[in-house]
Parts: sequence; C-alpha cells; structure tokens
Amino acid sequence: MVSKLDDFMRFHEAALAIRGQRQQLLASNIANADTPNYKARDIDFSNAMNNALHRAASQSPAELNKTSERHMDIAGSAGAEKLQYRVPAQGNVDGNTVDMDVERNQFTDNALRYEASLTILNMQVRNMLAAIQG
Repeated sequence: MVSKLDDFMRFHEAALAIRGQRQQLLASNIANADTPNYKARDIDFSNAMNNALHRAASQSPAELNKTSERHMDIAGSAGAEKLQYRVPAQGNVDGNTVDMDVERNQFTDNALRYEASLTILNMQVRNMLAAIQG
C-alpha cells in the first residue's frame, strides 16, 4: 500500500516539477520576444517525464554520488532536463525565434495542465483523508 502511494505521489511530484520548469522557460521566451538573436527554448514533456520517473524509481538519496562531503543528501531534480530550441515557422530579421502566438498557446496549455495535476492530486489526498477519518 505504501509503495503504491509513493509511486502515485512521485508521478505527480515529477509532473509538477517539469511543468513548473517549462512554465518558466515559456515565460522567459515571451519576455524576450523583442531581444535580438534570442532563441526560444522548450522542454519535451513526455521525454522529461519518462526520464524523471526512471531516475526516481532507480535511485534513492542514499545512492547519489557526492563530489564533496559538504553536499546535502537530496534526490535529483525531477525537472533538470536538456533544453531544446524551438524551430521557428518564420524567421525574423533580428534572429529572434520567438513566435508569440505559439508561446502564448504553449504557456496557456502548460498552465492548464499544471492546474489539472494539482486538482487531481488534491482530490486524491482528500479521498484518502476521508477514507482514513471515516
């Protein structure tokens, strides 16, 4: 029972961490829409999620390699994924690859999915509390 609960929470923890990192990248893209030679970046969510779940299942904090004794024992970051550059549909004269329509759509989609994950997690925790409290 506890392992199923851990797996469930691990999934949502990884999803929220990756979505949070992606939201920051998309906001950065929007903020730099007028910056010359700025290249829009993004994360492949499904690939990042698979990597995060694989890392979380195969590695515990005790198994991490430390390069210094002063390093803390913590799990690896679920959202630490390789950034990808977005391929522009139409190039700009100043070398900027940010397409505001694409960025706004991706930003809104990611925000809705983040909120949906929070809502699902919240409902699951409420159901568990209701079952425990009776």
